[in-house]
Amino acid sequence: MIPSATVSPGADRPSWASAAKKRRGAEVALLVALWLGSRELRAQPAEPAPSPPAHSPPAAVAAPVEAAAAAEPERVPSKYELDLPRILALADRHHPQILESRAKLGMVRAQLDEAHWAPFSQFRATGGVALVPEIRGSHIYSPNTDVSLTSSVGMAWRVGVEGVLPLWTFGKIGHLWDAAAANVKVHEAAVEKERDLVRLEVRRAFYGLQLARDAKLLLVDVRKQLDAAEKALTEKVEAEEADPIDLLRLQTFSSELHVREAEADRFILVALSGLRFFTGLPELDVLDLPLVAPSHELLGVDRYLEAAVKHRPELAQARAGLMAREAQVRLAEASFYPDVGVGLSAGLSAAPEIDDQLNPFVNDPGNFFRYGAAIVFQWNLDFLPRAAKLRQAEAELSGMRALSSYATGGVEAEVRTAHAEVVDWQRRVVAYTKSVQYARRWLIRVQQGIDVGTVEDKELLEPAKAYAMGRFNVLNATMELDLALAKLARATGWDAIAPDGMSPPHEPAP
Repeated sequence: MIPSATVSPGADRPSWASAAKKRRGAEVALLVALWLGSRELRAQPAEPAPSPPAHSPPAAVAAPVEAAAAAEPERVPSKYELDLPRILALADRHHPQILESRAKLGMVRAQLDEAHWAPFSQFRATGGVALVPEIRGSHIYSPNTDVSLTSSVGMAWRVGVEGVLPLWTFGKIGHLWDAAAANVKVHEAAVEKERDLVRLEVRRAFYGLQLARDAKLLLVDVRKQLDAAEKALTEKVEAEEADPIDLLRLQTFSSELHVREAEADRFILVALSGLRFFTGLPELDVLDLPLVAPSHELLGVDRYLEAAVKHRPELAQARAGLMAREAQVRLAEASFYPDVGVGLSAGLSAAPEIDDQLNPFVNDPGNFFRYGAAIVFQWNLDFLPRAAKLRQAEAELSGMRALSSYATGGVEAEVRTAHAEVVDWQRRVVAYTKSVQYARRWLIRVQQGIDVGTVEDKELLEPAKAYAMGRFNVLNATMELDLALAKLARATGWDAIAPDGMSPPHEPAP
């Protein structure tokens, strides 16, 4: 308990000034308690709890915590309040970029089906119906002339089917299939790439929303108590029982809290707007879960490099693109050779007004039934243009190899950078936690000195600020650590290591 009328040794100011300093120290301690206590009521803190000091904290620190716990109502989730895994699932189904990538994937899968069936579908049917003049006789004698139009005409019709079934194309069909299948793999990896990018942005918004909500809760609680303290201090200043400078300091700090609260509101709205766009739910809200540290135990960077080689979509795209370019080179080489196949044909023509010619050596275009099969080939002899196309395909293959090497090196650098960022924020969380422990001990020592009259009240301000700032730094560093691990998950393609905001059990190995 902070005495209200104890004069510090050596003080020469009036007793009301000393009392004002005592009250200011109590108010600062109250603000720090609210800053910490309201957070602890919602969930366990994200950082390791500091070890308890040898002496109990002042009563001014403990009392507001109990009051805040009793005043905080229990929230009832609505049907649109979702957690991070469900939000990610909705984003996978509704985000426009993912939908566009899946549409492109459906297109190239249809192209693959076309490549499978096109070589065996080289058939066509022809036919027609016409008016023909009456023609009688044979090749030896006919009573008719060569006049096309006469007064005696009749109907005639003809239908025919012909095509080729390939027997040997020197690899053209197989290479075409390989290129089309590799293109499907490229677009499958493109879907995963867009999915990973969207999931990273969803997590960024989710963690930011958690931090903004936690900060908003702290600010609201502090501001309520600060308004009451400001009202009481104003009355004492008007009664000339307190120092006006203390009131100005309190009002300055109160104005700063209003600014920070407005910023927190803006961050909450921005994060919610982004999540609603990602999920396609205009009424989406997020479960009010406290920000927690990730449960994933960081491994060596080599382990994440191995995971990136197996799971990173960009590397899968590069490998599939290389396969497609190699198939295109082989296809260009095979184009120098002919195509061999079985030619099939069948035709039927009927003209009742024209006498059917039974002599097989006579061409009868009006009445016939023909069918046949033969070994046929087709050979395009444009060798110079095809040689240029081959050089073009080889150049594209060389470029794809360079791009694949660039992607491998770039992914490795990205994984190492993301891993270093996680290590950095882990160290910061540890350092900030230690600073909170030291600041708390500092605060208690100063409070004890004030209680016995060996320390002036103004000395309480610095440890109180350090304590409060340290706790906020731990909270902010926890959010940055969650985000850094989400970046590492995206860099490696190992999505299970990303925090889901609920401290899940350890994820399976990739």
